[in-house]
Amino acid sequence: MDHQLHTLQNGIRVLLKPHASEIAHACILVNAGSRDEATGKDGLAHLIEHLLFKRTERRNTNQILNRLELVGADLNAYTTKEYTCIHASFLNQYLERALDLFEDLAFHSVFPEEELEKEKGVILDEIASYLDQPEEAIQDDFEELIFKDHALGRNILGTPKTMSSLTRKDIQEFIKANYRTNEIVIGICGAYDFAKVVNVTEKLFGHLPANLSSTKRKSPEGYEPEQMIAQKPINQCHAVMGNRAYEIHHSNREALLLLNNLLGGMGMSSRLNLEIREKYGIAYTIESNYTPLCDSGIFSIYLGTDAEKIDKALKLVHRELKKLREQKIGDVQLHRAKQKFIGQIALAEENRLSLIISLSKTLLDFGSIDPIEVLFAKINQVTSEQLLRISNEIFEPEKLSLLVFKPE
Repeated sequence: MDHQLHTLQNGIRVLLKPHASEIAHACILVNAGSRDEATGKDGLAHLIEHLLFKRTERRNTNQILNRLELVGADLNAYTTKEYTCIHASFLNQYLERALDLFEDLAFHSVFPEEELEKEKGVILDEIASYLDQPEEAIQDDFEELIFKDHALGRNILGTPKTMSSLTRKDIQEFIKANYRTNEIVIGICGAYDFAKVVNVTEKLFGHLPANLSSTKRKSPEGYEPEQMIAQKPINQCHAVMGNRAYEIHHSNREALLLLNNLLGGMGMSSRLNLEIREKYGIAYTIESNYTPLCDSGIFSIYLGTDAEKIDKALKLVHRELKKLREQKIGDVQLHRAKQKFIGQIALAEENRLSLIISLSKTLLDFGSIDPIEVLFAKINQVTSEQLLRISNEIFEPEKLSLLVFKPE
């Protein structure tokens, strides 16, 4: 059995991915992120993630941090636009210790006022630090460009203005509305008997009241491509070009993932890297990304180069996109692209923490998990004609937005 699944009476799902190792990994994943914040509450989901570690009904901050660190385990968390995740890696014998802490953090945090104000200051520093990293900041600004006036376009960290206005009441209301038990998955990867996992999770989480309230996310509306140049106190040019793309359930998702990998994905052999970095030497970093969301998606190409080379670099990017729109990929190249992508996916499974988080997301998004062979079969079914159609849809020049950060 590739994985095993149990649903508690309150709707929380428990996922076990068996793996023979002395090290185990676990996560609690909540289908709530920054896009679920009310207007003017930017940064609330991320602030909550920070404050979960500050005090609970049973533990103070030191007790929370030491609970796993004292046994050599690693505990962390993150927030995205659609999820909040707490995760840990630990020796096998500490499964109950880790899950007990997850339950305490996710359901019994008290969000004391003094910690709220302190953590706001920490996040304001994080925002300032982030603005000093243009290669990071430009990605968020680009998403704001293509999801204008929608929650998906707002920065996960929030802004100094919104951060200062957030209250303890905002936190409690967000959790009540969005931490729905039927939208929570506890994922475990380790050498465990499934009956033991069921017993432990029933004991720790089974008593929690069900919160099955339904909240419908507002989908982004019409997209108008934009070109924007911003002067920044930086030494190098940074640029992001892209478009809205397919949502996570779209039949073209796997094909665009493959196309993205061929164009500018992992490794040095992508088309963009070979053409722009290796052949012309005019961009130290160039990559493309496709992120499918529950009701939309983002395709983008990022590059960093000297100011005098930016125009040529962008022309070369357009030239590569034009090739994909006008020329079918040959059978040999398509076969190689599939082999490379499938190999990368298989290798990524070796990172067991990333794997259990990814499987937990899949369970939230699709309600079930297919064996990896099903994904490989979908990739192998992609045709050159399909890639040509997708290229003409996603890479159409009139649909592409562009954001450039230039030195002042």
